[in-house]
Amino acid sequence: MTDSDGRDRGRMRRRRRRELGADAPRPNIDAIEHAERNDVTESVPFGMRLAAAWSWRLLLVGGVIAVVVFLVIQLRLIVIPLLVAVLLGALLVPFSQFLQRRLHWPKWLGVAVAMLSALIVVGGLLTLGISQIVRGADDLTAQSLVAWDDFRVWLLEGPFHISEAQLNAWADQALKALQEDSGVLVSGALSVGSTVGHFLAGLLLTLFTTLFILIDGRGIWNWIVGIFPRRARAAVDGAGLAGWNTLQSFVKVQILVATIDAVGIGLGALLLGIPLAVPIAILVFLGSFIPIVGAVATGALAVFVALVFNGWVPALIMLGIVLLVQQVEGHILQPLILGTAVKVHPLGVVLAVAAGSFLAGIPGALFAVPFAAVANVMILFISGGSWKGGSAPPTGATRSPLWQTVPKRPGFRREAEPEA
Repeated sequence: MTDSDGRDRGRMRRRRRRELGADAPRPNIDAIEHAERNDVTESVPFGMRLAAAWSWRLLLVGGVIAVVVFLVIQLRLIVIPLLVAVLLGALLVPFSQFLQRRLHWPKWLGVAVAMLSALIVVGGLLTLGISQIVRGADDLTAQSLVAWDDFRVWLLEGPFHISEAQLNAWADQALKALQEDSGVLVSGALSVGSTVGHFLAGLLLTLFTTLFILIDGRGIWNWIVGIFPRRARAAVDGAGLAGWNTLQSFVKVQILVATIDAVGIGLGALLLGIPLAVPIAILVFLGSFIPIVGAVATGALAVFVALVFNGWVPALIMLGIVLLVQQVEGHILQPLILGTAVKVHPLGVVLAVAAGSFLAGIPGALFAVPFAAVANVMILFISGGSWKGGSAPPTGATRSPLWQTVPKRPGFRREAEPEA
């Protein structure tokens, strides 16, 4: 409050005292001012006051979310490998825990076997698919040249009546455009080199993070819980348990969806007699974990191989098979199977993928559904109130490998951890 405001307020008080009389007690003056303020507040409609109260709170929440999104974008080279490691941990931690608890393996051996199993499976699939493609590269190149010659003859003698001079002119224009854009290609090559470096750094960060999750996931989670105030730790711990179980379900169902895609497209290629059917199926399986780009790239490869080796009709049939499998995945498998597993409505799954793709491209589409599923379960757990009084998560919940009983503290009481 400025000096002028204080002087105005003092003059108003003196005027009221003169109006009420010199002997008027001070509390009466304060009561009059309070009544005037109430009159001003009540003159604003209740709906407007309610809307204003909601508005500034929503603006505050939106500002916090915007800051978080900005930080995630700026630190994406760290955040994306971390999220990938969490997804891998959701798949590998149960396997490592099974080896330790059921087979009584030492912890170091269970962790090592889990990590090596993931590396061997992924590396083996990549090696098998790429090696078979490289082995058939010569035949693919030769057949591609034959197909191009046939296509060129069809352009010259077909219904379009394109002349040899027109084809040569188009080829010269393409070569000239390529030479003019050489600077763009060079910068693109440098960008690719930088991207490869970022990819390798992210791969190493993902492997190290996954390894630490397998080794000391419980300690990491307990440290995160300990950051929060004591009265909130029960809610955070229980919500994390629910989210972790949901994330495990998501990873398992995603593997099932990728397997169905690979079997559908690979079986279609095999029935059509298309070469390289096995590596195509392997690449479809691996590409299904990368939304949009993975499906498009692997499907285009299958159609191209069918076109080169088998002709137009099998290529169109292969294109129909790819589109059918992708439509079944996008409109049936992911919304229904994935939506049921992660307890999110099918419409929510579709909207989450669309919003993630719009906001963050491929990484956004990859992490949109697990993020929405985990956030949904955690919010429902906290709003349910079962954590109040320091109670443990619901009895029917599966124990999370990242959950461990935190020592008793004032205001934070936990029941005994359920047996596995």
